[in-house]
Amino acid sequence: MRQALDGITVRRHDGYVAEIVLDRPAAMNALNTAMAESIAAACADIGADRSVRAVVLGAAGTKAFCAGADLKERNAMTDAQILRQRGVFRAAFGAVLGLPQPAVAAVHGYALGGGCEFAMSCDIIVADETAVFGLPEVTVGLVPGGGGTQLALRRLGAGLAADLILTGRRISIDEAERSGLVARRVPAGQARAAALEVASAIAANSPVAVRAAKRALRNGWGVTLESALDIEDAAWRTAALSGDRREGIAAFADKRAPQWPGE
Repeated sequence: MRQALDGITVRRHDGYVAEIVLDRPAAMNALNTAMAESIAAACADIGADRSVRAVVLGAAGTKAFCAGADLKERNAMTDAQILRQRGVFRAAFGAVLGLPQPAVAAVHGYALGGGCEFAMSCDIIVADETAVFGLPEVTVGLVPGGGGTQLALRRLGAGLAADLILTGRRISIDEAERSGLVARRVPAGQARAAALEVASAIAANSPVAVRAAKRALRNGWGVTLESALDIEDAAWRTAALSGDRREGIAAFADKRAPQWPGE
């Protein structure tokens, strides 16, 4: 299945993996208003589809995953229009961050500003040798607004987050890998294939357990260890009392592949 929306393309793979492709390569996949609306709509549809077990967020072209907001569009806007666009952009970033299924970013080339934020909104970042990350908003009089300040703080730690955000500097794949931002590094041109492989591996597991584990990982950010362990316990109970747990243990005992009911 392939569906073209304004600025993105949505594909379905192997029945269980959905792929959202940022598809404005001539503009380095820069985020404009129409594209943001499409991303929010696509994520709403995918998030509500119980048959989707994992999501890949990738990009068309060879130069960039996403170079950030479309400043050419924004340059022609009034303050009132920029504020209206702000709500649309927040909805797009929030939709990616809020996907109930695990999301894997497939990054090549520039992932700057909103592009870096989209990648950080995913659970796992797969990047190739060409990837360059950055949050350069302060260099054009802005502050990261797609979750960048908070996601960088949580994923990179206070020191490196402040370094990147306050200087606006870019980091190569080497530093991104060392910092833990990138989970998997692959050769140039292989990010999409590798991300789809990761998503397929996720999709082969219990959908109930995977969703519950994602909730535990996300909701455990920024809370006390005691609270985080309660969050983990709730996730464990969800999985342990599900049809998936019963099928998983039965399949293990029978030495066969599980047929997940997804209940």
